[in-house]
Amino acid sequence: MNAPNDYFNSISDQGLLRLITAGSVDDGKSTLIGRLLYDSKGVFADQLDAISRARHKRVEGDRFDLALLTDGLEAEREQGITIDVAYRYFATPGRKFIVADAPGHEQYTRNMVTGASTADAAIILIDASRIPDGQLLAQTKRHSTIARLLGLRHIVVAVNKMDLVNWDEAVFARIHTAYTALAEKLGILHFHILPISALEGDNVVHESANTPWYSGPALLPLLEGLEVESPAKTSPLRLPVQWVIRHGGHSTDDFRGYAGRISSGGLNVGDEIVVQPAGVTAIVRRILLSGQDRNTAVVGDSIVIVLDRDVDVSRGDIISLASEPARIDRQLEAEICWLDSHALNPTRKYLLKHGSRLTSARIRAVHTRRNIHELQEEENSRQTLEMNEIGRVSLSVREALPHDRYSDLPATGAFILIDEATHQTAAAGMIC
Repeated sequence: MNAPNDYFNSISDQGLLRLITAGSVDDGKSTLIGRLLYDSKGVFADQLDAISRARHKRVEGDRFDLALLTDGLEAEREQGITIDVAYRYFATPGRKFIVADAPGHEQYTRNMVTGASTADAAIILIDASRIPDGQLLAQTKRHSTIARLLGLRHIVVAVNKMDLVNWDEAVFARIHTAYTALAEKLGILHFHILPISALEGDNVVHESANTPWYSGPALLPLLEGLEVESPAKTSPLRLPVQWVIRHGGHSTDDFRGYAGRISSGGLNVGDEIVVQPAGVTAIVRRILLSGQDRNTAVVGDSIVIVLDRDVDVSRGDIISLASEPARIDRQLEAEICWLDSHALNPTRKYLLKHGSRLTSARIRAVHTRRNIHELQEEENSRQTLEMNEIGRVSLSVREALPHDRYSDLPATGAFILIDEATHQTAAAGMIC
């Protein structure tokens, strides 16, 4: 069961897939990830030895409690629940994976938001033994709503613990019908659904003989085949400036460069760019990547650019192509998920962190909140949001903010709010 460290780097890569598992408490998220790690030979022998001797093991006999591969906190093992987001890495001959195990308890919904914010796909687990009538639980609805709001491109619904309902096709069909109705209300255009048993391994890595009525692939082959081409590659250039590099200022050939990581689009030497929010334009004279000159750079590259003239550029500015600038405004409309244990207070000041820019912000109005049970927005006369609630708000920021709609460009459409007094992360936001 040993997996050499260099194996992850030697795969014939079809693209890295970032996953998050979500659902309600005891749906089997940690066990599913443990099963994927175990069956793909992504577990070290000493890890298996450690979990076989664990005092909080929840399986009988000599079987491995695979959930312990991700439940690393002592409190998680004692209580049998996931509290923090646990990231695990594994690979198959066809793909590399980073998988996040998100908590199922409502109290830790904010941890799920954190994990989902960087994911390409979500695996929504549903415990077939708990809802044989097909009535979906609140956390299934909540996590599906968050996955939709965050724009995750792939939703995979894994109906787990089918062995506890004797692989009853009718139970699976009722859950399929209920989730189809949920997807339609949320605007999820397409999803995959399959029956599994994470504990036994049915339909996880290999197809199961217990489901002759299911004609689709097992979970791992399905994940290997998901398309991960990022829309950011064909989107307009966005280069948040992280650092201004200056040396040799006393000489005539002094160096002034602007460093950052391209969050979308691409850049070529000779392109005309605009520095936002100032609106100053210039021509790209050099592109440096790891100290070497390049003619072009693409999304994901951490680069330094040199312009044809000295302009005022600071950390927090965004560099765009002059032909495709970002929007600039001090008034924003956004959908936010409130993460702080202290409720939203419109009279308080918050700090808004957007890329590498930090500025003051006020919440002018709380328009609606999402009713997870009814799957609709409701007018919010309370003008507040409690922890884990989702709502639409209007904000004012002190400095003009270059940005895009989250649905167009997540990298420049996302932000967080920080309580100015406590410095706690108060909310995660998506600009509308």
